[in-house]
Amino acid sequence: MSAPPPVSASPRSPGVIDSFKRFFAERRGTPLAATPGWSLAISLVLAIVVLPIAAVLYIAATPASNDWPHLLQSVLPHALQQTLLLAAGTGLLTLVIGTGTAWLVTMYRFPGRALLDRLLVLPLAIPTYIVAYCYAELLDYAGPVQSALRATFGWTSPRDYWFPGIRSLGGGILVMSAVLYPYVYLAARASFIQQSVCALEVARTLGRSPLGTFRAVALPLSRPALVAGVALVLMESLSDLGAVQHLGIETLSAAIYSTWLQRSNLGGAAQIATVMLGLIVVLLAVERFARGGAKVHHTTGRYRAIPFQDIDGWRGYVAALCCSLPFIAGFVVPFALLLRFALGHAGVAIEGGYLRATWNSFFLATLAAAATVTLALLISYGPRVARNTISRLGARIAGFGYALPGTVLAIGVLIPLAALDNSIDALARSLFGVSTGLIISGSVVALVYAYVIRFLAVAVGGIEAGLERISPNLDAAARTLGESAASALWRIHLPLLVPALGAAALLVFVDALKELPATLLLRPFNFETLATHVYAFAALEQIESGALGALTIVLTGLVPLIVLHHAIASGRAGGSGS
Repeated sequence: MSAPPPVSASPRSPGVIDSFKRFFAERRGTPLAATPGWSLAISLVLAIVVLPIAAVLYIAATPASNDWPHLLQSVLPHALQQTLLLAAGTGLLTLVIGTGTAWLVTMYRFPGRALLDRLLVLPLAIPTYIVAYCYAELLDYAGPVQSALRATFGWTSPRDYWFPGIRSLGGGILVMSAVLYPYVYLAARASFIQQSVCALEVARTLGRSPLGTFRAVALPLSRPALVAGVALVLMESLSDLGAVQHLGIETLSAAIYSTWLQRSNLGGAAQIATVMLGLIVVLLAVERFARGGAKVHHTTGRYRAIPFQDIDGWRGYVAALCCSLPFIAGFVVPFALLLRFALGHAGVAIEGGYLRATWNSFFLATLAAAATVTLALLISYGPRVARNTISRLGARIAGFGYALPGTVLAIGVLIPLAALDNSIDALARSLFGVSTGLIISGSVVALVYAYVIRFLAVAVGGIEAGLERISPNLDAAARTLGESAASALWRIHLPLLVPALGAAALLVFVDALKELPATLLLRPFNFETLATHVYAFAALEQIESGALGALTIVLTGLVPLIVLHHAIASGRAGGSGS
């Protein structure tokens, strides 16, 4: 009797292969085994984000005195009007500048197009308050522009001529538009790059002119991106403090600052903050409605390079000039002024505390970046290991912090931390007879807390994008090998997420370095950062002494902008940089 044939152990055995296929198919997208601790940790992070908002609402509802009648009669009407006009004017102007320049750079070839494509994003590196300081220095009555006009034409007083006032609502709209238009430019540029060349060519074959194609096809397809860009501009306009204060525009943000610090009325400031919170909620709702749930996608996997249209002769130079003017106004002019002042007053700046302010800024920004990225990683990784309502809401709730103006956030952070300080102090007095004072709200902890809430959305967006590139099959494989959620994160996902974590940390670092309103309101006594260092000199009309600090902020902010623009410009599917 012959022996049965041996069973083949070849990896080509259909049974083994089919078993593995079925195994991974069943577990594709299945989360790693996770304990309830993940949901609890995400809940704690969300509580940290929501706590300042709840604190503002509580103080506004239970103030020491009822300030609503006074606010409704004397403060809110004018402040709300100025805020809305500033936001509307800035949003409209940035929409025109950002969309127009993005369309020219994306679809046409003219002298300097490739260089201008890179230069147009640079104004975002300069905070709005620094640009406001520079233009006020240039265009005020005692500034070089008006002084040169008086010397040239023999004028001796303001009655002899008319000159537009930079310290006005119109001046604020122009200044803020010169800095913030890259938000719309980047969004429009990314949208135009991804649009179907076929759709644009069909419009041309049907008799549409280039302008008609832009209006009938490109703009409707780009509506979600344009709305998102304008929404960012509006949020920046609402949250600004340094620029509006320096230019004399009485917005809600400035009213919160003056009511809190100059009138020592925290309850009234909280009540104004609730109005601003309501405005933010309305803005977010309008932004979502304006998008209309629109989704644009390609119906083919084939992509062709965008066929540039040449603009020849003098028209090409006009197109180059149109794209150059926003960059010149938003970056070249303020940067040249800062560089001139910094070279001429470096010694004064160093004696005025520049080095200490630089150390404080970099120290705070590093702490904020580390804490923010850690919490953002927790929120972003949660849906992979704990698919429940809490993990799904994590990113949405975390994103609301970015919409909070710095003045509102400062009030919301100070209230719970001060209550905690008072509780610790009362306990120490009762147990040891010693007063601990303000050990938390009077320290850098309050600043880091505010930075984390403000910029958590920035880090979450970058880390989520990195996690989306990691196949769920890796999670399934880790699960079969007995890895827990924490060990898989440490041994598998973190090494793959290093680029995303680094980019998120860099963005948070730069944003924390530039943040003024929250820093101004929450910093410890005699603690200066680069932002408050520049603010202090500008308040004394000595911007030249703070120019070195302002230049440091600008140069630091250039790094992530260049990286971001390269990613967008080379991001067309099927392109060489894809």
